[in-house]
Amino acid sequence: MVITDQPIIMYSTTWCPDCRRSKQFLDQHGILYTSIDIDKDAQAARKVLDINGGMRSVPTIIFQDGTVLVEPTNRELAEKLGLS
Repeated sequence: MVITDQPIIMYSTTWCPDCRRSKQFLDQHGILYTSIDIDKDAQAARKVLDINGGMRSVPTIIFQDGTVLVEPTNRELAEKLGLS
C-alpha cells in the first residue's frame, strides 16, 4: 500500500545531492511531499538539529505516521512507502 493521504515533510537544502535524489524518487512515484529548505527556514533548521541529535543531516523526512528517515536510500524509501 502506498502512503499518499497527506504530504510527507522533507527537510532539505538546494545543494544536497541526496535531497535531489530523494525528491526525484518521490516525484517519479507520484508521492506527495512538502519540501522545506533549512537554509531559508531557521525554525526548520532547529527541528532538523533536534531530530538528528545536533546534526544538520538532510534529507530528514517525516512521514504521516510520525516516523523519520534520515538520508535514506531509494530502497529504504521504497520499503517505507510499500513500493518494494
